[in-house]
Amino acid sequence: MEHKDGGTASASGLPAGSSLCSGSPLLDAPLLRRLYAGQILARWGARMWEFSVALYMIRIWPDSLLFAAIYGVVETSSLVVLGPVVGTLVGRATYLQVLGIWLLSQSISLIVAGTSVTTLLMYANLRATRFPAFMALVAVTNVSGALAALSALAGTILIEREWVVVISSGHPPSVRTGINSVVRRIDLGCSLLAPVLSALVISLASTQASAAVLALSTAASAGLQYCLFVSVYNGVPALAAPRQPRASDAERPPPVPMTVAPAEAEPTQALDWRARLADKLSVASGWESWVVYARQDVALPGVALAFLYFTVLSFGTLMTATLDWKGIPAYVISLARGFSAIVGIGATLLYPLVHSRVTTLRTGLWSIWMQWCCLLLCVASVWAATGVASAWMLMAGVATSRLGLWTFDLAVLQLMQDGVPDHERCVVGGVQNALQSVFDLLTYVVAIVISDPKDFSKMIVLSFSLVTCAAVMYTVHAYRAQKAACTSSTST
Repeated sequence: MEHKDGGTASASGLPAGSSLCSGSPLLDAPLLRRLYAGQILARWGARMWEFSVALYMIRIWPDSLLFAAIYGVVETSSLVVLGPVVGTLVGRATYLQVLGIWLLSQSISLIVAGTSVTTLLMYANLRATRFPAFMALVAVTNVSGALAALSALAGTILIEREWVVVISSGHPPSVRTGINSVVRRIDLGCSLLAPVLSALVISLASTQASAAVLALSTAASAGLQYCLFVSVYNGVPALAAPRQPRASDAERPPPVPMTVAPAEAEPTQALDWRARLADKLSVASGWESWVVYARQDVALPGVALAFLYFTVLSFGTLMTATLDWKGIPAYVISLARGFSAIVGIGATLLYPLVHSRVTTLRTGLWSIWMQWCCLLLCVASVWAATGVASAWMLMAGVATSRLGLWTFDLAVLQLMQDGVPDHERCVVGGVQNALQSVFDLLTYVVAIVISDPKDFSKMIVLSFSLVTCAAVMYTVHAYRAQKAACTSSTST
């Protein structure tokens, strides 16, 4: 049921004058700051790589979006196929196990990716002299980037869909709203500053130096990240409490004792082996996860959010590579991306204020249509007189639309946090990220077909059409939810 929240949020994500309590000891502001500091370090490397990889790829294979698109296909394909599996494993493993695997795998992946890219950029003639070695390094870069993305997904599910909910459990909804806003603000702040640092290194030194800085900074911060998150884990007793098992596990009948005749023992053991194998395969396939997702009341808003990932209207790999091809300097692209992140940070500040006055459902409704209106400028850029004017209109439209986008993202996240049962939250989170990756993958597939930067306008129009579909879908959900609420109140 929808609710209205009162009060204002402080910088730590808590209502003024309040503290978080998780059963017994208080979770004080310093503990929250350690959570936020760990999140900053974790997101910094990921955002730096996300921005820089487009510039690396278009320099490795100049005058084409092909390599940038192929990288996007590899990364998003891994999220599509393995996203539900990651969500299921996060739901079954302990928080400390997930934390260690997440930070270790992400750090190693980014270090390997940064090292391989540095080698490719330093030996620019490798493609002509030793093509097999060149392709091997490209493959290592793509696979390492995909592993880093999967690791980041595990961290996102752990922090945003588990720890935030556990920490804020038993407190007013404004507490969860505030923490969600701060976590998203951290992500956007890293989107603002990490690309600026990378672009400055590229402009003042070289692209190779940028990749080397990425690898070294990731290696240096890995241990500190783990210590910060472990201190939060130790400071919140509820995080160490056993989690509620999934419904499918709880409903599964206990194993039957093996009291059979010797002649029947071998077939029964074989049957038991097959049952265990089937259980493992059910996790690997992720099919059960999709079924769990489909039966959620908030599935339609989740699909609407996923539609927004079929887009080139963001400062992602394809748009960054296209702007670079159009002659826009790297530092200008990073500053435009930085302005976009500032607008997004404004959305995280605006969201708690709006949410305190209207319901989460209505907040999502006006924010998605606000994004749609801002993107009209991007559509208009298709008919701009010059390429430079088109690029500036495109960047302006994308940057301003972030206010609606990130407000909508927070609204859908909180709808899922409030509406999904505790034992299904990790599974739904994994499927949601996989679904978003499906549409992200489709973007890169289209980019492989339309790899000429001159045809980028076709992808702009296609992306805008998907945003329109998402807005209509969410409007339908809001209408149905409002109608159901009115019917329920009338019957009571």
